[in-house]
Amino acid sequence: MEKMQQIVGRARAAFRSGRSRPLEFRIQQLKALERMVQEKEKEILAALKADLNKCGYNAYSHEILGVLGELALTIEKLPSWAAPQPVKKNLLTMRDEAYINYEPLGVVLVIGAWNYPFVLVMQPLIGAIAAGNAVVVKPSEVSENTARLVAELLPQYLDKDLYAVVTGGVPETTELLTQRFDHILYTGNTAVGKIVMAAAAKHLTPVTLELGGKSPCYIDKDCDLAVACRRITWGKYMNCGQTCIAPDYILCDPSIQSKVVENIKATLKEFYGEDVKSSPDYERIINQRHFKRVKSLLEGQKIAHGGETDEASCFIAPTILTDVSPDSKVMEEEIFGPVLPIVPVKSVEEAIEFINGREKPLALYVFSNNKQLIKRVISETSSGGVTGNDVIMHFFLSTLPFGGVGHSGMGAYHGKHSFETFSHRRACLIKDLKMESTNKMRYPPGSQKKVDWAKFFLLKRFNKARIGLFVLALLGVVAAVMIKSHQSVLKRKALLVVLAVQRLGWPSGW
Repeated sequence: MEKMQQIVGRARAAFRSGRSRPLEFRIQQLKALERMVQEKEKEILAALKADLNKCGYNAYSHEILGVLGELALTIEKLPSWAAPQPVKKNLLTMRDEAYINYEPLGVVLVIGAWNYPFVLVMQPLIGAIAAGNAVVVKPSEVSENTARLVAELLPQYLDKDLYAVVTGGVPETTELLTQRFDHILYTGNTAVGKIVMAAAAKHLTPVTLELGGKSPCYIDKDCDLAVACRRITWGKYMNCGQTCIAPDYILCDPSIQSKVVENIKATLKEFYGEDVKSSPDYERIINQRHFKRVKSLLEGQKIAHGGETDEASCFIAPTILTDVSPDSKVMEEEIFGPVLPIVPVKSVEEAIEFINGREKPLALYVFSNNKQLIKRVISETSSGGVTGNDVIMHFFLSTLPFGGVGHSGMGAYHGKHSFETFSHRRACLIKDLKMESTNKMRYPPGSQKKVDWAKFFLLKRFNKARIGLFVLALLGVVAAVMIKSHQSVLKRKALLVVLAVQRLGWPSGW
């Protein structure tokens, strides 16, 4: 307990010193983090290989590339993100300065996950640094090699007091959660998410929970099955199915179930060859506990493809289950492994009803040539995110917020959304001490006249088009008056000239 107090206390003292607030310092730290990723690429790839059997190409594209992209975007855009944002004003505040000021929250805690142990720590860390916070990072102890490397590397490149790393398992995390933070971002499962939220509630600490759930994938009969199944296969079996937004199960009409199976089988052969186990592109289950859990989901199921396992190497082959009952064990919990159930449904209406009868998922996927059908599914369901005619790709678009809803989580991050998650949007209004007479309506004693004036200034709504016509009409009246006045002057001057000419005896009809 004392160690955790010291770590958090040191981070809070460093934050209160104010050195994390200047924009120049934040950018300098982000550039240092970028340099770390570039200089220690080999070590990062080796740790990911040891933890999840990720080959270099997959590890780089799944983890390092996303971190470098997030860093480049944040470094470029941070000056505009952090700048005060002016807001619209009403009649009472027309002369005042009104804006939103983004300020850091304080000391924040980032708890990472084991399935993508590098990127799921680094991306929130980037947002927290960009917002000017001090950060305590807790990598997952399950991916021990990556956790150890993160703890070793961060102090070499970043401010040691502002950005601390805590390693260890459940006891260390439990102790850490007794400390007071200004925000907690946790990535993991729903059960632990509830523990994190309960601990945060004791200090009224806001949380961002990136959880999981069973992300459905509906395939319409009007669809290019070859393309759809290739994209589904990629998203389902990457990282050996250990992806929080992987398609968890397929909903499709019984008439196309066999075609879906055949297309996925063909794609698996295309991706991993005849012997999946020897493919360098196919990862492994993280440990034997998770291996046994996933393997148990196959019991009593109709295996259309795959099903081979090897406990010694934590290998489970890409597996397809057909005619799966909605009440079976495999449909109760998030699979988080290379097992893909197919649940037959007879219509899109039945699919929507099936999805809405369960907890809100982190992601939802729809494949159809009919864009209206896709939008119908979107409008009649709820999920953290949606991708139509593909899977997972919404994660990679930094302008979209990534997060869950309901049991799949709360809050979001990525790109500017990360910066905003770790910032307080402070409302700022600056007035001067002049024109005090305009404030009389809000001072005692009250009167109906003051209320009427207040209603005019605060409740009056103007139609811009009508205002434009009114202004044009007003200008027209002013112009007409001026012309008329000018014509009158000209007439008077002409009359005086005629009189003068007559007095001089000049002919008046020249």
